[in-house]
Amino acid sequence: MNPLYRQASFLTSAAKLTQTPADIGYEVAFAGRSNAGKSSAINTLCDQKSLARTSKTPGRTQLLNFFALDEQRRIVDLPGYGYAKVAEGIKRDWQGALADYLEQRECLRGLMLMMDIRHPLKDYDRQMLDWAGHISLSVHVLLTKSDKLKRGPASSTVLKVRAGLEKLNPAFTVQEFSSLKRTGIDQAHAKLDEWFGYALQE
Repeated sequence: MNPLYRQASFLTSAAKLTQTPADIGYEVAFAGRSNAGKSSAINTLCDQKSLARTSKTPGRTQLLNFFALDEQRRIVDLPGYGYAKVAEGIKRDWQGALADYLEQRECLRGLMLMMDIRHPLKDYDRQMLDWAGHISLSVHVLLTKSDKLKRGPASSTVLKVRAGLEKLNPAFTVQEFSSLKRTGIDQAHAKLDEWFGYALQE
């Protein structure tokens, strides 16, 4: 593991684009439905227990949360989407912030999109993928909670999702991931290294 991931520290939260850090360097955003295990994935990839807040109540992350790896590189935890029990006004506000960030952020290098391996490619996921394709944003899908499926069904889900992604954008990639079993970490780090420009420095 690149030691810089372990150095990740909370930088700031933003309710709208004007509150975000300076638009320089490299950022990778993490997105997903509110119960897809996004915060757990960030914590696992940074080898820290409570860097990103995990909650028993999906839909808690209503801000853009920025974590610094170094002065040039940041991980951004985006508001979870697709959760019904949130007031419509709040939902509109945070989806507005999400849209502004994805469309206008110059330093955004890629999107890690979490999907529960048991329920992939839901409507909101497809909307996010369509959107990413529309703005030419690189996407790597983490099929989270892969420990919940046996080997065969997990592999077959990866193949199905890969086929679905190919139709949307052949450059989109996918892998299995489990925060509980700590599987898929190396593959996810390789993608992060590529986006953060670490791969170029080796």
